[in-house]
Amino acid sequence: MADQTTRTLEVPGAVLTYDIRRSGAAKEPPLMLIGSPMGAAGFGTLSGYFTDRTLVTYDPRGVERSRRTDGANRSTPEQHADDLHRIIASVGGAVDLFASSGGAVNALALVARHPQDVRTLVAHEPPTAAVLPDRDVALAVCRDIHETYLRNGIGPGMAKFIAAVSHQGPFTADYLKRPAPDPRCSGCRLRTTVLATTLSWHRT
Repeated sequence: MADQTTRTLEVPGAVLTYDIRRSGAAKEPPLMLIGSPMGAAGFGTLSGYFTDRTLVTYDPRGVERSRRTDGANRSTPEQHADDLHRIIASVGGAVDLFASSGGAVNALALVARHPQDVRTLVAHEPPTAAVLPDRDVALAVCRDIHETYLRNGIGPGMAKFIAAVSHQGPFTADYLKRPAPDPRCSGCRLRTTVLATTLSWHRT
């Protein structure tokens, strides 16, 4: 992949930074890779597998290089969707979109509001517990993770996060009665930004 350029875009409440990696062999629309709260840097390795595509990555508002100008400390999926809509317009039109985690939630908001912006969406593991059949318990699990993080810190909070995302099948009423997992487990050494995604479940 060659000819990478970095651009900024002023939008309501923020200045966004995004990268374009152009491929001379590209015959398809640009491929956009997004996460949330993960920024463009998290897609460095994955980008290397798409040498035949022009790639677009960005830092969501308030993350890494994209700074807020509105003084807010929270963002909604609708705000992120508007940011994505403006970036897509700036790169010339519809894209194929791979969106992971919180980015998948934002992408679903985007296609609901601006379906013409996306040719194909792959929504990878959107944390949309509120729409699941077991939502009451699932949301209670999310709240417990959030409260554990606030009360006991990153280790115990991350241990519960790993246990929750590793759980197979629906959450049942007795899930929260289980003993708390050991925060010394190897999975708890994941980057702390992953926990921020879990906390976004509680907020959205």
